[in-house]
Amino acid sequence: MTATETDSDDRIIRESGIDARIALIVQPVLRAIGFRLVRVHLTGQNGLTLQIMAEREDGTMTVEDCEEVSRAVSPALDVDDPIEKAYHLEVSSPGIDRPLVRKSDFATWTGHLVKMETSVLVADRKRFKGKIAESDADGVLIERDKAAYGEEPTVRVPYDAIAEARLILTDDLIRDALSKDNRARKEAKKRRGEPEDTPEGGEAGAEDETEQEM
Repeated sequence: MTATETDSDDRIIRESGIDARIALIVQPVLRAIGFRLVRVHLTGQNGLTLQIMAEREDGTMTVEDCEEVSRAVSPALDVDDPIEKAYHLEVSSPGIDRPLVRKSDFATWTGHLVKMETSVLVADRKRFKGKIAESDADGVLIERDKAAYGEEPTVRVPYDAIAEARLILTDDLIRDALSKDNRARKEAKKRRGEPEDTPEGGEAGAEDETEQEM
């Protein structure tokens, strides 16, 4: 990954190996059509499946958006051909219990439960579960869900130590996610000059996805 490519990717949690190669291919394509990459993951599921998780800048992602992304990235993947074998392409939204990959994700979902793993020991641990209390330019403060005896109730985790982070599904998260999604969709319709009661594909907050064979 070159310095320019690194600078253009504002994610703090990124792929490695073949996943990183694929991310470099699809990310500029996504950006050109108004989407941002959340995660790329090649799995042995269903033979071989390439999972691309993406969203619009406002955090929305409909079934139609998934289809648009699939149509856009397929030719780029065909040209660069990073995967030697036949595979299924699966494009999806992050879903409600989404992975957190950008600093802005932690700020957006402050107050909600998160499960986190770190690449190095932080306060003698590598796994954390708790509420996002606050975030800043350098890291995130987690209120432990169940602090062990003698442990501090909060722990500050630097961004550069985070290997993986994902929201935990709760009633509060579902309520907040649906509210944010509905507001974003209404604002998007206003920008496009559409009436607010115009039906739009995809259920608000659902994990929409589309799949095709490559």
